[in-house]
Amino acid sequence: MPPVIALVGRPNVGKSTLFNFLTRSRDALVADRPGLTRDRQYGFGRVGPAPYIVVDTGGLSGDEDGIDGLMAQQTQRALEESDLVFFLVDAREGLTAADEHVAELLRRSGKPVRLLVNKSEGLDSDIAAAEFHALSSTDPVAVSAAHGERIRALMDDVLAGYVDEEMPDAGEDNGISVAVIGRPNVGKSTLINRLVGEERLLAFDQPGTTRDSVDVPFERDGQSYTLIDTAGVRRKGKVSDAIEKFSVIKALQAIERANVVIGVIDAHEGVTEQDATLLGLVLERGRALVVAVNKWDGMSGDQRNDVHRLLDVKLPFLDFARKHFISALHGSGVGELLGSVRKAYRAAMADMPTSALTESLEAALMAHSPPIRRGRRPKLRYAHQGGRNPPRIVIHGTQVDQIPDSYKRYLSNHFRKAFDLHGTPVSIELRSGKNPYAGRRNKLTPRQQRKRNKLIKNRKSKS
Repeated sequence: MPPVIALVGRPNVGKSTLFNFLTRSRDALVADRPGLTRDRQYGFGRVGPAPYIVVDTGGLSGDEDGIDGLMAQQTQRALEESDLVFFLVDAREGLTAADEHVAELLRRSGKPVRLLVNKSEGLDSDIAAAEFHALSSTDPVAVSAAHGERIRALMDDVLAGYVDEEMPDAGEDNGISVAVIGRPNVGKSTLINRLVGEERLLAFDQPGTTRDSVDVPFERDGQSYTLIDTAGVRRKGKVSDAIEKFSVIKALQAIERANVVIGVIDAHEGVTEQDATLLGLVLERGRALVVAVNKWDGMSGDQRNDVHRLLDVKLPFLDFARKHFISALHGSGVGELLGSVRKAYRAAMADMPTSALTESLEAALMAHSPPIRRGRRPKLRYAHQGGRNPPRIVIHGTQVDQIPDSYKRYLSNHFRKAFDLHGTPVSIELRSGKNPYAGRRNKLTPRQQRKRNKLIKNRKSKS
């Protein structure tokens, strides 16, 4: 599993700034569900040598009344889910009582902690960190989240033990890795049992029946699969315990490990905001996707029409994914799911020759040219494949920074149709070649300079 790093500290020490730097995104992903809070933000780390998950938390002030108490509970939840904690303090403001309160909380948690002295740009790193040594058993690290100073070296060190870990990959013993994600009680475990053909997972009519992820290997029609249940198995003796809170972390870890994701939606509840959040995570990570709308049996025609409408309105960004309307309990429609999983996997892992991609690009340009910006039309010259899972198509040209997102979506859809890449996102990367004349202004030969001076003199005499 990719490690989980929680960002913890008092308010305004730069946790969100560090979150944005590590995830390379200004739009933090928030799990919109009561009991989870909008104060915890989740994202995939993009700075460092190995995959990981980042959790941002609300600031801890030491006051456990009112909203501060709620934020403290959420931070405690994040600590429980994490493998490592980044404890942030402010080099400019120095050591405070609130910092000491957070340090005590972290000592009680027993989690590994790295103390980061943030906002240290322009300061001597040893001097900036000096007064914070008492907060941690390890040496403080002076960083600047706003400027990215010493963050990359920190992540190289922190993730060194995870670089060589092999992620599940199709074509090896585990076959196609398939994560089954969804909100509590949408029928994930029932669906896996139906796909496997036996009661491998405890299915119980109560949200939160399962708590830890579990891998379920099986084979169908000569193809090996490993199904990843994002919650996992809970012992029957524990079913009567308090309802487990849904863990976004488990879903993120399963998405990271998967080749293909089956996103399960409860047809009776419609498409909720959390459904859109979870499936948006799949798109952000570039995983192939199949959507299973469960509990479809027994619904009236009007109810089914409402579900179709909600899918179009709330999930327009998933137009690449095949949608199946099923009953995991009774088995209707389930048989077609694995066929779509195989097709989505093949699309995600497709190899596309440069010649074919460039020819397809030329056809796209003939049908619809890039829009003119600032009096000039961008020129796209050739394309080649830059990666798989998801397919990444690199297009070279000029003025590519002027191409709008709408045209990139047009190109993505064009290549999807041309190469039958249904079931997977298609990433478009635009690259601009270096201008051979850039930087040569005012660097004229002596002859060119004399000619230029003469032209200027003539213009002045005429005026």
